[in-house]
This record gives sequence, structure tokens and C-alpha cells, in this order.
Amino acid sequence: MEVFVVIFIFIVGTLLGSFYNVVGYRLPKGESIVFPPSHCPNCNHRLGASELIPIFSFLFQKGKCKHCKQKISGFYPVFEFLTGLLFVISYLIFGPTKEFILSITFISMLIIIVVSDYEFMIISDEVLIFFGILLFGEIWWINSLEEALYSLLNGILAFFTMWALKKFGDFLFKKESMGGGDIKLLFIFGMVLSYPIAILSIFLGSLIGLPISLIIMARKSTHIIPFGPFLAAGAIILFLTQIDIQAIFNF
Repeated sequence: MEVFVVIFIFIVGTLLGSFYNVVGYRLPKGESIVFPPSHCPNCNHRLGASELIPIFSFLFQKGKCKHCKQKISGFYPVFEFLTGLLFVISYLIFGPTKEFILSITFISMLIIIVVSDYEFMIISDEVLIFFGILLFGEIWWINSLEEALYSLLNGILAFFTMWALKKFGDFLFKKESMGGGDIKLLFIFGMVLSYPIAILSIFLGSLIGLPISLIIMARKSTHIIPFGPFLAAGAIILFLTQIDIQAIFNF
């Protein structure tokens, strides 16, 4: 039975991952996430049911549009698979609990943010507001109103810490060092992860991002790299590993 539950969660995750690709791609452009229906961006061919199966449609069509044969980005199946995988990992860690719901909500937000920040270097306010309210409600549901309000305080502290780091970076590099979306994202991190873990996610994200950024800059000759995906990676790792920073430093 457990195997079937895991398979079901993976399938649901890939389906949602496909939808999150659409949300992350359309919202920054000011487009509706429901209309027009999914279509080829090259020839506008409306995708049929057989073309909307997460991961498998890409494989069966050999990474090309069924209609115009234009190459489809491998970005889409990768994030479908990643969402399914992260949902399964969440279930294996938390089981059928309220924390599992919180985990997949948090992961869902971060998948959308990675897509939009990678594609357009934009972290949409709509995404942050929607998921911020939803996550606050879930924290209240899991714990108590007092704990939920305390999580808001953690979020505010994380927000202003990131804002201070941005100001320092702007002064140091004499230019915009990070976007406003990254600062707002840290508010959510503080709320969900706690203030100390949220700050740790900045450093972990930087550690993950440094070698990747150097490779990208060498290949593309660009010095503009979105920080959101690296922040998201750090936050997911810290959330799923459930690191107790107070125990580590004996707070």
C-alpha cells in the first residue's frame, strides 16, 4: 500500500509541476495562467491530452513539438520530475501529517519562483502574497495563533536582515546587488524556517550558487545571475533535513 501512495504522490507532484511551469512562465509576463490553454510557444498549436502527460510526453515526442517539430526545452520535464521527487521526499520524511501539507506548499511556491526567476529574473509579488497567506494559515493550523504570530516576527527579522545585506552589497559593488523579490522571499523563509535557519539559507544558497554562477558567467559572458533559485535550493535542503541550529550551537 505504501508503494502505491508514494507513486500517487509522485504523479500528483509531476502534474502540479507541469502547472507550476505554466504559472512561473506566464505570471511575470502578465498573462493568464488558465487562458489560452497550454500551447506550443512557437506555432501556437494547442496541446492535446497525449501532449500534456508530464515527463512522458516530452520523451515520446523526442523533445519536439508534435505539430511544428520545434525543439522543446528540457527545462519542463526536469521541473515536473523535480516537483514529484520533492513531494515524495516530503512524504517519506513527514508521513501523512499536517507538516507534509506545509512542506509541499512551501516546495510548490519555490518551484514557481525558480521558474520565473530563471526565465525572467522576476519573483512575482502575486506568488509571494498568495503563498505567504497560505503558509501563515498552515502554521496557525499546525501549531497555534501564538506560534503563527511568532513566525511573522521571524519573517520580519529575516526581511530586514536581507535588506541590510542588499544595501551593503549595493554599496560594495556600486550597483544593484540583488532584487527586491529576494528580500521579500526571505520574509517567507523566516516565517517557515525560523529566523536563524532563514539566514543560514542565504549562506547555503550562496555556497551552492557560487560555482554554478562562475560556470554560467564563463559560458555566457554575463554578470547578471538570478539568486532566487539558489536561495530556493538552500531553503529546501534546510527544510527537509530539519536542521536544529539551536542544538548545534547550544542556544
